[in-house]
Amino acid sequence: MSLRHNARADQGAALPLATLAFFFVMAGYYIIRPVRDQLGGALGSQSLPLFYTIVFLAMMLLTPVFGWLVARFPRRRLLGWSYSFFILCLLAFVPAFLAQERIGARTLGTVFYVWVSIFNLFVVSLFWSFMADIFASQQARRVFPLIALGGMAGAIFGPLLTKVLVRLLGVAPLLAVSAATLGLALLLLLRLSAQDERGAAGQGAQPIGGGLWAGVRELWSRPFLRYMALLMLFGDGIGTLAYALMADYAKAHFADKVTRTAFYNDLDLAANLLGALLQLSLTPWVLVRLGAGWGLVLPALVNIGLLLAVAAFGAGDVHVLGLAVPLLAVMMATTRGFAYGMTKPAVDALYTRVPRETRYKGKNFVETAVWRFGDVLVTSGVSLLTAVGVGVGGLGLIGAGVATASAWVARRAGRAPDLAKD
Repeated sequence: MSLRHNARADQGAALPLATLAFFFVMAGYYIIRPVRDQLGGALGSQSLPLFYTIVFLAMMLLTPVFGWLVARFPRRRLLGWSYSFFILCLLAFVPAFLAQERIGARTLGTVFYVWVSIFNLFVVSLFWSFMADIFASQQARRVFPLIALGGMAGAIFGPLLTKVLVRLLGVAPLLAVSAATLGLALLLLLRLSAQDERGAAGQGAQPIGGGLWAGVRELWSRPFLRYMALLMLFGDGIGTLAYALMADYAKAHFADKVTRTAFYNDLDLAANLLGALLQLSLTPWVLVRLGAGWGLVLPALVNIGLLLAVAAFGAGDVHVLGLAVPLLAVMMATTRGFAYGMTKPAVDALYTRVPRETRYKGKNFVETAVWRFGDVLVTSGVSLLTAVGVGVGGLGLIGAGVATASAWVARRAGRAPDLAKD
């Protein structure tokens, strides 16, 4: 029995495990995300180019290591080793945060920011590579929004839990809580992998094989991956622009780490609520009725409108439910909400239509090294433009141009010639 046929037969058993596992993955990440962001907010956007340059270099060093692991070890062992490594790192950071005042925000902020950026990309990318391995394309368009909804529920639960715990316990204990949720996710993924391997004639238990740099080579040989790389750069440009502007806002308006953590936590909560609403309503309809390609185009169109608003009105406040909210915060929450609530399920549904090696190595390279290369370009560009006097409105206009290019590439990506037929 083929893996794809088996995936359809086992959907009822696999979907609850996958959804719950992603809930714990995202809850763990969103518990520590505001901890990372408050360190970035303490230093401002001028520190972001340094952070992202270090992350990009680390990604380039880790890419062949990941390729070697994928080529030589079965999927279950790859999951176990990767997640266990990050769990141990989280626990190792606890004493460092207890000594934050002695270590200094800049030193700890640089190390932790870099580590969390690597953690997020590898853990989430590996999860979705696994999902693309066990679900067929037509299945994926139905179930990926549901799995993503489980992650969004975790992304809402994480900030809510953080909002309570950060004031009761402080920052350091949050890392141990995050490690516990990641451990629960790992147990569920290992069970799901074992279940899939039993039904798929052992295919999932075999190493994927191939070379260490296969992901890099495929970027140049596969049109679909080239489109994905461009979309990653454009989407990262918009998201990182919003993040950089918000870092300067947080530095100017919030003086202590608890207040900054709470502010970033509220941003995450708003973005994730929007993402959950999309996954419950518009996203499944778009993916099933219009196709995954349109799941990439529509968020780009929304981004164009938001960035034109920033270009026109700058960083002023807008009124949301009777509250005065910075327009930058609205832009950041909305772009993230669409990225997580529609773009991500659409992208991962398209990856079901490429070979296994591409799902793991090519996808991982695009979602780690290419993403962080984009971070370096965007944050350096924002710093340069700010230094020569370009204000928030000018940056918004440039971002609108990037979003327009993203919409064009997104439309072509859904029709890439090397995608397998649905």
